[in-house]
Amino acid sequence: MANPRIDALADLAPDIVGAWRGIEAGAFIAVRRELRKRAGAGTAQGINGQLAHVAQALAAVTETLPDRAFGLPGGEEDWTVAQALGHTADARAGLAMAASLAAQGRWPADAAPVVPGIPGEAGTDRAGLIRRLHGSTRIIERAARAVAGHETDPCPLEHPLVGRMRCGEWLLFAGVHDLMHLEQLERLERELADETGAAGTAGA
Repeated sequence: MANPRIDALADLAPDIVGAWRGIEAGAFIAVRRELRKRAGAGTAQGINGQLAHVAQALAAVTETLPDRAFGLPGGEEDWTVAQALGHTADARAGLAMAASLAAQGRWPADAAPVVPGIPGEAGTDRAGLIRRLHGSTRIIERAARAVAGHETDPCPLEHPLVGRMRCGEWLLFAGVHDLMHLEQLERLERELADETGAAGTAGA
């Protein structure tokens, strides 16, 4: 199925989109290979720029969804769209910060494994979600400066789904995770557009 917003990012965020395609094809091992290939030495600042474009795409869909959409199912477990978007903003910032801490040798010895699947707050409104997305971009910018030169350093971050990766790979994976949720939002956009079109036809 076409994903116009993601397809439009192919030139702006080629490494993120390229790595995400493995998930689209249902082959997560391909994602790991692409992350290793695309997040090598000297890539942090380029990935930072790509992550900024992805954040803009997330903010754009947040701006255009109708008000009622934010209380609808967000495509992840039983979360609403507002919860899924809040989770996305938190996750992209958190993954980048983890990579930054590891790159600086500041990883806490007692850090617990990542607990995936934590939704954002259900009551966050459109403006609040957009602010959080833009705020995550500022956090990523700082993290990318710390990761630069340390992309191939190991990061102790333990994720139950993807295991451990290198600092640069975690930075890139933040964008892959973004696209997983952007795809869900695109699907909802299509469903709402189809409903509106059907209602318009019925009322003609």
